[in-house]
Amino acid sequence: MTSPLITPAGLAALGGATVLDVRWRLGGPPGIESYREGHIEGAVFCDLDADLAAPPGRGGRHPLPDAAAFQRAMRRLGVFEGRPVVVYDDAGATAAARAWWTLRYFGHQDVRVLDGGLPAWIAAGMPTTKETPQPVEGDFTARPGGMPALTAEEAAALAQRGGVLLDARAGERYRGEVEPIDPVAGHIPGAVSAPTTENLGPDGRFLDPEALRARFSGLGVREEAGAGAYCGSGVTAAHEVLAMEVAGLPAALYVGSWSDWVSDPARPVATG
Repeated sequence: MTSPLITPAGLAALGGATVLDVRWRLGGPPGIESYREGHIEGAVFCDLDADLAAPPGRGGRHPLPDAAAFQRAMRRLGVFEGRPVVVYDDAGATAAARAWWTLRYFGHQDVRVLDGGLPAWIAAGMPTTKETPQPVEGDFTARPGGMPALTAEEAAALAQRGGVLLDARAGERYRGEVEPIDPVAGHIPGAVSAPTTENLGPDGRFLDPEALRARFSGLGVREEAGAGAYCGSGVTAAHEVLAMEVAGLPAALYVGSWSDWVSDPARPVATG
C-alpha cells in the first residue's frame, strides 16, 4: 500500500505536484492570513470553509460540497486528474486531512498529506515564500463515492451492530463535560472516544503504522467488523480516517458528524 503521507524531502523531490495550503483554525483567524506571511513555494491557498465544504446548515457545520461546486474549486486551484496533489497545514494535519479525504472521495487517485506540515518543512531547512502563484486552470472531474461515507443512520447502526464508531473529539467533549460549539453536549450512543491528538507523536507527525494499528486495535477496531469516525463537523474525523489508512485499516467518515447529529432532537445523546 502506498502511504498517504509524504515527507518534506519527498515533496521537494516530487516535482509537478499541485500543492495546497489548507491552514485553518476553528473560529479563526482566517488561514489566508498565515498563507500570506509565508508558504511553500508554488502552494495555493485552499479555503476549508469555502472550497472543502458547503455552507453550514442541513448536514452540519461543514457539509460535503456538491460535486459541481467542488470541481469548480479544485480546477480554480490548479488540480489536475493526472497530477499528484500534496496538502498541508500547520496543525498536525487536522485541516489537511479534510482536503485529502474530500479529494479522495471525489475520485482523485494521488493525494498525499505532508507529514508534520509546514513546521516539518521549515525544520528540514526547506524554503518558504510570500509570492502568490497564479495556478493554471485544472481539469479535475469530481466523481463522488471514492471513499466510504456514513449518514447519521448508518453511523448509529455501525455503533450498535458490532462495528466501531470512533469519536475524534477531545475526551471532555465526548463525555459531555463541555461543548464550546454545538448546542448539545455528549456523543452518539455506542461511540468510542478516540481523540485525534493521540494519532501524532510529540513532533506533530503521525505515529508509525504499527503504533497506529496497535492504538486502533486497542479501541476495538477489527477489519472484518467495520469502522467509522465522526467529530464536531467532519474535519478532525477525516484525520482519524487518514490515521487509519496509514495503519492499513479502512474506515468510513460521518461527514455531518456531531453538528448534524444534534440537528434532529429525536436522536439520542449519551454522556459520560
